Amino acid sequence: MKTDSSPAERSTEHIGPVKSSLRFDFANAIYDESMDVTGTPTAARKAKHLLHRRQLVELEPRLQQLREQLRREVESPQERARAPQPADHGFITLPAELLGRVQSPSEPATGSLVPRIATAAQRVRELADRVVFLGIGGSYLGARALAEALLPSWHNERPAEWRRGTPRYYFEGNGLDNDTLAELIALLRPHCIPARNREERTALVVVSKSGTTLETAAAFRVLWQAWKEWHPPELTQSLVLIVTTCDRSSKLFDLAIHLGVPEYMIFPMPDDVGGRFSIFTSAGLVPAAILGLDIARLLQGAADATQQFFEQPIGQNYAWQYAAINHLYFAHLHKPIRVLSVWSKKLEALGLWYDQLVSESLGKNETGPTPITAVQTRDLHSRGQQHQEGSRDRIIHNLFVEHPNQSPIALGHLELSADGLETLADKTFPDLLRAAWLGTNRAYAEDARPTTDWLLSRLDEYTLGQLMQTLMLATIVEGRLLGINPYGQPGVEAYKRNMRQILGLP
Repeated sequence: MKTDSSPAERSTEHIGPVKSSLRFDFANAIYDESMDVTGTPTAARKAKHLLHRRQLVELEPRLQQLREQLRREVESPQERARAPQPADHGFITLPAELLGRVQSPSEPATGSLVPRIATAAQRVRELADRVVFLGIGGSYLGARALAEALLPSWHNERPAEWRRGTPRYYFEGNGLDNDTLAELIALLRPHCIPARNREERTALVVVSKSGTTLETAAAFRVLWQAWKEWHPPELTQSLVLIVTTCDRSSKLFDLAIHLGVPEYMIFPMPDDVGGRFSIFTSAGLVPAAILGLDIARLLQGAADATQQFFEQPIGQNYAWQYAAINHLYFAHLHKPIRVLSVWSKKLEALGLWYDQLVSESLGKNETGPTPITAVQTRDLHSRGQQHQEGSRDRIIHNLFVEHPNQSPIALGHLELSADGLETLADKTFPDLLRAAWLGTNRAYAEDARPTTDWLLSRLDEYTLGQLMQTLMLATIVEGRLLGINPYGQPGVEAYKRNMRQILGLP
């Protein structure tokens, strides 16, 4: 496997596909003997605390075997049945299937789901100025990550004409906090009942694969009672959307039918896609479409990531590189802490989504890395000391957006220069952020503190689709390398079982 031997400041150099909105640089995580004078204290630290190039090379045959194994499992139901169960590989090919690029002759086409979602979403946007998304874990973190990354930061504070038909959005059903739920109900209550204009109407979107998750079910029960008091009954057919398993095994499906939600407003969750891998199912696509995001571009980014995963040389593919580096740092260099250091406030929710992905997929059999999300430069003023001089138990992955979506803001000139920043008057905030990122990388590199860099060209649907699918694929590879089934989360059931017992529920 090739590695880039460039210094920290050359993080924009990369290995990988030409046609990609992502780049991945891991030079600062690799010890390169040719770059250091043997016998110096710096070289000794790097030799001890960084990966050696040969370790990546030695792992590549195992990665080749894993790729062929995964390919067989994806393509063959028989191979999938022989894999550790559950084998929820459905997320791997789903984006391409939804785009109509792959159609199995033995199963019905799934391409019709995207226009169906788009139609329902447009109806919601026309009728309501507010939407509440109810879900927890994988049923909400992906949608929240997309919303916070791709919508304006102060979206809900903007007037309707500025938002151009996109409703204000709120997430609930992701906990059991009495006060936040009560305050949301008070906020949403219309001035006139029933709500007769778009500005005072609210849509409800409930996402739960099983339909039995207590946090989401309890919030829906309360919000539904308020909602039906606020809205005329006929709006149930347009402003209440359900995402669940579309059969009688889901209590939520039965409840939706009982409440008068038409089946065309109930969207399927595939049986072979687990919650934390569900961003490209209805769980992520329905909220994204309601919020005006381009779900076709989102799916295209994910589909392209999957194609590259199976077709590119392993030494040139980001998912395989990332999985290999994480595995070696965890299993061989014994660094259990994994920091996703996002250099944009808009990516904090993406970090929380990734926290769940890693924790539930790899935290099994008394092993697995511990993921942490840090937002920079904010957290350099709290965690930075520990990262620089604390225990050598971590690898830091930077997530950096190269081009902002808004025009760069210059510091500008002032008549008085008491702040000492006059020499930076022509610099922009992107210039300052880049300097902080490069300076931090240099500081860590000088002390052999390993970092890698994910470089995103800009924040858009295609880039997020490509990144999230790449991270999910890499996590599957990590699980296989550790001898862990990355699907399923049996440990989560323990608290649910005890909570239900305490409450007297079956």
